[in-house]
Amino acid sequence: QVQLVESGGGLVQPGGSLRLSCAASGFTFSRYTMSWYRQAPGKERELVARITSTSGSRNYADSVKGRFTISRDNAKNIMYLQMNSLKPEDTAVYYCNAWFILGDYWGQGTQVTVSS
Repeated sequence: QVQLVESGGGLVQPGGSLRLSCAASGFTFSRYTMSWYRQAPGKERELVARITSTSGSRNYADSVKGRFTISRDNAKNIMYLQMNSLKPEDTAVYYCNAWFILGDYWGQGTQVTVSS
């Protein structure tokens, strides 16, 4: 049974930091390109960051470059998103996605709220 479980979300003040985790099981994690997406109320889901299977390539949305860092640990089947210098516009539900040529999987999401 495939599972992607996000954790680490919460309420943080502007300028603060959070680290999101995505724990994967039920598939060969090391073969999959992993991504973080987010969806704010009333907006479409957008790609935040992506990392290839061997961490050889990482891509970020322009809005988070220099503030967010995506990483993965293939030995532990976990992906991370370190978020620094958070802004109110980063408020959204953050989703973990696993993609391979045969298809993709989604997690249930974790809420991140940036507010004073």
